[in-house]
Amino acid sequence: MKIYVVKARASIKEALKIIDANNEGLVCILDDLDKVAGLATDGDIRRELLKGASLDEPIEICSNKDFIYANDSDDRESLLKLLDSNIKAFPIIDNDGHFIDLISKKNLPLSKDKKNFARSKAPVRISFGGGGSDLTHFFSKSKGAVINATISIYSHAILRQREDNLISIKSWDLDEEIVESNLERALSKKSKLGLIQSIIKLINPSYGFDLEIYSDFPSHSGLGGSSAISAAVLGCFNEFRDDPWDTYELSELAFQAERLNLDIAGGWQDQYACTFGGFNFIEFTKETNIIHPLRIPRKTKLELEENLILCNTGISHDSGNIHDDQKKSMKNKNIENLVRENVEHVYTIKNQLLKNKLNDFGDSLDKSWISKRQFSEKISSPLIDRIYNGAKENGAIGGKLLGAGGGGFFLFYVSPFNRNSLVKYLKSIELEVFRFNFDDSGLQSWKTREETL
Repeated sequence: MKIYVVKARASIKEALKIIDANNEGLVCILDDLDKVAGLATDGDIRRELLKGASLDEPIEICSNKDFIYANDSDDRESLLKLLDSNIKAFPIIDNDGHFIDLISKKNLPLSKDKKNFARSKAPVRISFGGGGSDLTHFFSKSKGAVINATISIYSHAILRQREDNLISIKSWDLDEEIVESNLERALSKKSKLGLIQSIIKLINPSYGFDLEIYSDFPSHSGLGGSSAISAAVLGCFNEFRDDPWDTYELSELAFQAERLNLDIAGGWQDQYACTFGGFNFIEFTKETNIIHPLRIPRKTKLELEENLILCNTGISHDSGNIHDDQKKSMKNKNIENLVRENVEHVYTIKNQLLKNKLNDFGDSLDKSWISKRQFSEKISSPLIDRIYNGAKENGAIGGKLLGAGGGGFFLFYVSPFNRNSLVKYLKSIELEVFRFNFDDSGLQSWKTREETL
């Protein structure tokens, strides 16, 4: 800064020394309040000397008070345009008139790093078949397979790094918040945010942060919502990693946090679905899990979006308890054989979707549900049976409860000409109907500059 400015009462000789040092051909002249009062170029000084001024006279006699300058809030584009207008150099001045820097073609600094925050969103999934075969205790002995698709209902997360060690975690879904002075205290605090604490414990961030989570769906929906929440949180932290996790690693971390660290019983498909996105046919064996993305024709997707009806039963359920009960019932050979039959049935569903045989697909949903409800006595109930039977009487070709069962969301397939009659029936028994589009992107995360908001 000192090589670009001079006090108004300094001598012309001193000003010339500064101009010689900065090699920009000018100097900024400051008044008694250290505000920029004018500029003096070597040409301005030369003209005054030719008029008879001496080198000992104050530089202010050479000052050009009608000078071009930029404000410290001006963007880089504005500075470039001034330089491109044959203006060789100009000062940047703050709102109080104080000198900040001198800009020229030789001195145009890069913008300083701005503070960023991370955002992410992860979709929930609807499953079409194979549920129960994605449980480790099943596919360790016999191959499992499921087919699912992600939809435009999301869990969202926002993460901002802090300059101190404070940890702030807020779930708008659960109306629960943790604010602690450090990570250890935040992770040890008893709260309803056990899943999020489990994920953060795996990540073990070395910085303080503010984290917020909110979702488009209610708790215990059967849509794989906990996995979507896990993926969204992981996606935000992944934005700040030098070596980002890939999609498989994100899925495995989400599985570890929920299934192993929290010991919540359940399968593998949800974590893969919400991170990979799209229509997926997933095979499970003791050795490896393989995700096969399905190239469903566009017109098939559009028809499915119109003919699939998603509705909330409003019945709360505990998927972990249902999976535990299912694990016990799987010791019964008849139940184990039903799950194997459902796995074979998944291959049929895959072909029906790829070949646009959608009425057959609806029939397959019906067969899958009839089979699935036998896995555990907790999967269905007299109320759930009444809803399902009423839906079929009002035009549904087939359908199923999503997730483990016991409550949450129903998915029905209906022909185009019976759609409105089915929706009318569902609303008449006070079930909330959701429209959706398919999501092909899976987990998405990105960074945003705070000052752009």
